[in-house]
Amino acid sequence: MRRGLLTGWLVLALIAGGCVWYLDRPPLSTVGAVAFDRELAIPPLAPSRVENGFRVFDLRADSGVTDFGHGETRTAGYNGSYLGPTLRVRSGEKIRVRVRNDLDQDSTVHWHGAILPAAVDGGPHRPIRPGRTADMRWTVDQPAATLWYHPHPDGHTEEQVLRGLAGMFLIDDDDPRTAALPHEYGVDDLPVIVQDRRFGWDGQFGTRPDFSSDVGVLGDTLLVNGTIGPYREVRTSLVRLRLLNGSNGRQYDFGFAGDRGFHVISTDGGMLAAPVPRTGIRLAPGERADIVVPMRPGERLVLRSRSPAPDENILVRRFEGGMDSFDVLELRAAATLTPSTPLPAVLSDLPPPDTSKVAHERSFEFYQRTINDKNMDMHRVDLIATAGTREIWTVHSTHLMPHVFHLHGQRFRVLDVDGEPPPPELSGWKDTLNLPMDVRFRLLVTFAGNADENTPYMYHCHVLRHEDEGMMGQFLVVGPGREKFAATRHHPGGP
Repeated sequence: MRRGLLTGWLVLALIAGGCVWYLDRPPLSTVGAVAFDRELAIPPLAPSRVENGFRVFDLRADSGVTDFGHGETRTAGYNGSYLGPTLRVRSGEKIRVRVRNDLDQDSTVHWHGAILPAAVDGGPHRPIRPGRTADMRWTVDQPAATLWYHPHPDGHTEEQVLRGLAGMFLIDDDDPRTAALPHEYGVDDLPVIVQDRRFGWDGQFGTRPDFSSDVGVLGDTLLVNGTIGPYREVRTSLVRLRLLNGSNGRQYDFGFAGDRGFHVISTDGGMLAAPVPRTGIRLAPGERADIVVPMRPGERLVLRSRSPAPDENILVRRFEGGMDSFDVLELRAAATLTPSTPLPAVLSDLPPPDTSKVAHERSFEFYQRTINDKNMDMHRVDLIATAGTREIWTVHSTHLMPHVFHLHGQRFRVLDVDGEPPPPELSGWKDTLNLPMDVRFRLLVTFAGNADENTPYMYHCHVLRHEDEGMMGQFLVVGPGREKFAATRHHPGGP
């Protein structure tokens, strides 16, 4: 009996010691440990052709294998084994994208940040069956912006994005104030798609999170455009980085070694009013920011992600990557740099948000896997909005774990943060927003003119595991005077 008691105490001591070690282990950091020995891959620009007044692109989603330096990893991509080409279009163009699904399961392509009809938004109501092709057509009706595309199938978004299905979607316009910004793709205008991955002993992506993680797999290795430890040679005095947090659940706080200053010129929905000087910018999954970085001849400058949530609760800091830090990308300046045109003082017309004639005010509470205490129901319309109107939405997370608000097919301005004016980097057009616990955001949502009484748009948490587990709602945008008819048909049950 005494031996049994000793064994029991030993087991308890080991468990207690393991818990203390787990809670007290240092945060993950790759700072100073990345070799930067692979040239940064630049996703190719997608070829296109003109047919009947449309610019036509072809995408094919398929499985493949990719060698990241860990052997052959099973992946998926568009028109290749990992990620997809960059689609670059102009404001006002009519475009057509033909998407063939050669995966072994349903998929979609969601145009994250695009203002477009619900029927081509790529939500879960319009699955592309294996072996089938979707034909998506719309007119690009928004200013210059850095958008992206990724799958959005019912229940499988996390898995498909983790395998590699994602790509950039860039919009240009003819605004003369921004014509001289760095714009030569792959030269002084670089896409930077940042994703975290964990590789198993067999070289495959890890798909099971730690038992303590609420946001899914948090990787210990960064892929930048699918490259581990990337460097890029630059030959101009200014370099534009189009930063995309393409991770499933991890957040980043991007900056440079030595606190090199840079200017934020654009966020999710387009240009800010003027360049905003910063030494860091925090991006949640799905958020984008264009930054312009000054370079010095011959230097090597390291893009880093510092601890993104050092002041949040202990669960976020310890278990959700809030204290983790990474070396991301090394920029290698040539000995002689071509002078770039200085940044303009004004980038766009961005007047103060107009809250007059607001059609509705609504509130959205994020908790665990629910929004307003409801889990996603594909057969329930949560709200009906009128095309061409504005609404004020208050979004608020009461959950200890991270959440990220994303709105499909529309864009919004941040009115205030806990009653205070938003910081300059949140003053522009947005479609995705980090929600720290107990911080209340008031948003002015503008509904575009794309009315459809049958196909809903989505709003959801952009932590992809949360989305797949039902932290999502849906809304219709209908024409003026059609609200009661649509409500009779769909019985909305939202705010």
